[in-house]
Amino acid sequence: MLLEGKVAIVTGAGGGIGREIAIAMALEGAKVVINDIGASLTGEGGLSATPGEQTKAIIEQRGGTAVTNTDSVAEWASAQRIIQSALDAFGRVDILVNNAGILRDQIFHKMTPEEWLAVINVHLNGSFFTSRAAAEHFRKQNSGAFVHMTSTSGLIGNFGQANYSAAKLGITALSKSIALDMQRFGVRSNCIAPFAWSRMTSSIPSETPEQKARVAKLQAMGPEKNAPLAVFLASDAAKDVNGQIFAARNNEIFLMGQSRPIKGIHRGEGWTPELVGEHAIPALKAAFLPLDRSPDVFSWDPV
Repeated sequence: MLLEGKVAIVTGAGGGIGREIAIAMALEGAKVVINDIGASLTGEGGLSATPGEQTKAIIEQRGGTAVTNTDSVAEWASAQRIIQSALDAFGRVDILVNNAGILRDQIFHKMTPEEWLAVINVHLNGSFFTSRAAAEHFRKQNSGAFVHMTSTSGLIGNFGQANYSAAKLGITALSKSIALDMQRFGVRSNCIAPFAWSRMTSSIPSETPEQKARVAKLQAMGPEKNAPLAVFLASDAAKDVNGQIFAARNNEIFLMGQSRPIKGIHRGEGWTPELVGEHAIPALKAAFLPLDRSPDVFSWDPV
């Protein structure tokens, strides 16, 4: 029971990866707040408490304890209510999993400001709002764990997801900043880039043979495969793991890199634009990274 006595909040826990993490945390002894507004994949349409209630029912059937919350992560006041719901129900909060998300995929030159802002507000602003609301309580009790969901779309790249990719890469920087600022209070912050077939990946095109093959690989990876890593990172057993980025891909776990200098060149007299083109770029070009996407880098079949 890695999470015995802990109180966890999992946003976007009405289905998919969030549901599996909430269930796994409950099975490890945590009392869980299931946050989900019950909207569509794009964040539009009518709201519903049903998805969260379904997760709650599963947890209770398995002997766990949970409550639901339908506040949005995308607004400061409602994000604070999410954290308050844990305090009201269980008297404390120990774990926050920032999993809530929407998609508004669009090729960049056609992306509207509304499509950009909607995704940034849920993923990046939402992760800040909920984390900031939880931070005060973590600081006072000198303990706490953040687990944020990032994506290889941000870490590596993908087509038609400028909004999503920017938000997800921003989350990794947010997590690192939290880890640096709050380590003195015993608070940890880590990221997971999950691989799974869920509502968030169901919009991937599957028209060409190559696209169908990619979707088939994803369909073989259930959302439950990400839960063990999330549970561990939230537990006291991970007390020495902070500021890291992981990826969970079926039965594989990866530690992902963070930006560091690859290669450098120095000229004592300084540079002109012409000299940059004549000397610097040719010297560095062999180390350039290609315009690859997530499936180009993770090109082998999941095992």
